[in-house]
Amino acid sequence: MSARELGDTGPANPYGIVAIAASAGGITALSRVLGSLPAGFPVPVVVVQHLDRRHETVIASVLGRRTTLPVVLASADEQAGPGTIYVAPPNYHLLVGAGGTLTLSSSELVHFVRPSADLLFESVAGAYGAAALACVLTGSGQDGAMGVNAVKSRGGTVIVEDPKSAEFKGMPEAAVATGSVDFVLPLDEIGSVITGLVMGRMS
Repeated sequence: MSARELGDTGPANPYGIVAIAASAGGITALSRVLGSLPAGFPVPVVVVQHLDRRHETVIASVLGRRTTLPVVLASADEQAGPGTIYVAPPNYHLLVGAGGTLTLSSSELVHFVRPSADLLFESVAGAYGAAALACVLTGSGQDGAMGVNAVKSRGGTVIVEDPKSAEFKGMPEAAVATGSVDFVLPLDEIGSVITGLVMGRMS
């Protein structure tokens, strides 16, 4: 079974999953990107947002008020479905396996954070190959850069928020520095480009 078959994709829908990562400033950035995705979005969206692991989070309800798509905290062994946004719970790495099965892990911190964008992106690259679309938004630090390389090495597509427009430039700059990025875009253009790519409206 090919990577594209895993995601149940076809010529008009070449992607099987969208993975988005953010850190500092991320709630605002995620709200704007996710809020521009249309109803009926045909693939799952998995999200890592660095959160204070000492507290419960209301991120799913906050983001859910800003998008027409359902937003849930990811659960272990859940099957990711199209048109749903799955957010990593605080203090758990979120991984995606073959066929879109979600896994939560409390393994060691990566770049001092858990959840880790790198681990999410690497798992998506392994499960979906060329059918993976990864996006790095605002944030401090370098989380996501290694994962960007993994996505690109498997033929996937990488979008990064333009560091010039990012509230915090660390994560976008680290991703761009890998040389593995397909699009560097202002925040307000990212959602429409993701939609165009996933729904087959862009070459």
